[in-house]
Amino acid sequence: MSYITENWYWIVAALGSGGALLWLQLKNGGGGGDLSAQDAVMLINREKATVLDVSDAAEFAAGHVRNARHVPLDQIAEGVKGLPANKQLPVVVIDATGARATKAVAKLKTLGYEKAQALRGGLRAWREANLPVDKAN
Repeated sequence: MSYITENWYWIVAALGSGGALLWLQLKNGGGGGDLSAQDAVMLINREKATVLDVSDAAEFAAGHVRNARHVPLDQIAEGVKGLPANKQLPVVVIDATGARATKAVAKLKTLGYEKAQALRGGLRAWREANLPVDKAN
């Protein structure tokens, strides 16, 4: 107990820095994607990446990345229609905010899509970068 009372300032510093890191993570959309919108565009154009939208049907209809394939998060499984046949090509996973995309990337990696990456900030970040968005007809 004397260690805690004698070194209380180190404990406060550790808690403060942890809190600051948590605040930054939440401030940046909460969705922990690892790919910026500009990096996603480069993957799409240079490496023929597939864009996979894991939003629900209503969100996808309201707006999605042009030529994105729609496979809701709860439907990602082996052999499901919409997943790319070539598991060696990059896959950019997107949803409204980026939160579900991170979960989808984990599922895709277990299915063999090692180059799957979530778009940081989701469709919101895509729109903020002034990139084209389609709506369902």
